[in-house]
Amino acid sequence: MTKIFPFQKYTDRYEQWFDDNPLVYQSELKAVKSLLPEERRGVEVGVGTGRFAAPLGVTLGVEPSGNMRAVAQKRGITVVGGVAEGLPFKDSLFQFVLMVTTICFVDDISTSFEEVLRVLAPGGYFVIGLIDRNSPLGRKYLRSQDANVFYKEATFYGVEDVLTVMKQAGFDDFSFRQTVFSNLSGITEEEPVVSGYGKGSFVVIRAKKR
Repeated sequence: MTKIFPFQKYTDRYEQWFDDNPLVYQSELKAVKSLLPEERRGVEVGVGTGRFAAPLGVTLGVEPSGNMRAVAQKRGITVVGGVAEGLPFKDSLFQFVLMVTTICFVDDISTSFEEVLRVLAPGGYFVIGLIDRNSPLGRKYLRSQDANVFYKEATFYGVEDVLTVMKQAGFDDFSFRQTVFSNLSGITEEEPVVSGYGKGSFVVIRAKKR
């Protein structure tokens, strides 16, 4: 529950980041959209204030912070309280599950991925957006982690770390997109979205339920 506290207390500061970094936000949004399945029966876990779900047309979310839920609901999203380790849904319900910059805040990444597998229909997709800890931005966040109210309690992962846990949980058929290649302060236009990983700081992984 410790990791929920800063999002509950500093909801306005969380929202302000997107207003202060619109080009980064749009680049990340574009990367996620490029791998999001067209099927609409999906859910975003860790939906936050709905900054990704709303423009992507994801109308259902799970979020443990009451303050974040309230903002997301104002954006037209149906949000239920809950955590990734115990999703409040029946088995095989969704065609996709989305998590954007969420895995670094879960208490148990393996259990969270097993829960995603459980609620996905056969052949459903798991889409993850993350800051790669091995990227320039990831390393910067690690260096300043103790001074950041959100990242102080976070556990950052590299792409290979995440792939290992996804494969163990039962996912395969992986696709990748990456973006945010420059320092945030130096970005003057939307960053390109390209296949693969290892160069961009923001990486999107899509995998299928085995």
